[in-house]
Amino acid sequence: MLKTLAFTLALAAAAPALATPAQAAPNPPLALVDVPKAAGPAVTLFNGRDLKDWDAWLGYADPALTYKRPPVAPIGAGPRSAEIFKAVVEDGRPALYVNGQIWGSLVHKGDFRDYHLRLQYKWGKGRWAPREAQAPNNGLLYHSHGAPGAVWGTWSQAVEFEIMTGSIGMVVPVGEAISAAATAVDDSTLIAPKLRFSPAGRAVTTKGGTADWNIEAYSDAEKPAGEWNTLDLYVLGDRAVHVVNGVPVMEVRDLKADGAPLTHGAIQLQSEGAETFFRDITLEPITSLPRVVAQP
Repeated sequence: MLKTLAFTLALAAAAPALATPAQAAPNPPLALVDVPKAAGPAVTLFNGRDLKDWDAWLGYADPALTYKRPPVAPIGAGPRSAEIFKAVVEDGRPALYVNGQIWGSLVHKGDFRDYHLRLQYKWGKGRWAPREAQAPNNGLLYHSHGAPGAVWGTWSQAVEFEIMTGSIGMVVPVGEAISAAATAVDDSTLIAPKLRFSPAGRAVTTKGGTADWNIEAYSDAEKPAGEWNTLDLYVLGDRAVHVVNGVPVMEVRDLKADGAPLTHGAIQLQSEGAETFFRDITLEPITSLPRVVAQP
């Protein structure tokens, strides 16, 4: 399903519960330093015209079945995906539209390692059952691999840069084989496992299919609904840094699949209950990661 591009770049899957929105930013604020320069030419992942560089997969016709291991089959690949994923014009510019009404994934055909990915997203107005009353939810998944729909009939295995209001940048291992390590502190305002990323925290591991299924972002850096937000994802080997509107909110390491280092894979965009627009999806190779530091 994946193919290598010109230059070498190389969900809580077990928990339907969602983290509560992130609270006000802890002190001190974080800064991104030693930002790497591009080590080669950039690639645009969305051509602005069509989705020929992406493979679509849809989960169950009724998304409420997603976590219940139903006896029915997911929709899978096919023409119905054109209802959910489209190339459109939004705010006068090309954008990739994700409807959200049926859950699923749009997986880019490239296989990437050691890169800086940047994209912009904004929420549309659509909210769909069973999450119509919850915070709008989507996800940028990286190091995606394996069979489409392997996770709950709906997504490929991956590491998630969460896109959910109040929790933008949270890390979620998508699939029971996936794990990631970070430093975190206890935060009683969150649902279990009540962990929030902090450079000053203790070492913890989050793993799909366990009670420790996520680590919340350090702070909430999202703009008001209806505005475009910029996400930056820096990945080097089995480490990554999540940045929201210029604010670092997560730093992970020891990304693994089935206990082996997870260092490359595809880019995957979720459909998970909320209309979302994406644009300016670009990727460039890097040879180092930026550092996340506490401001004085």
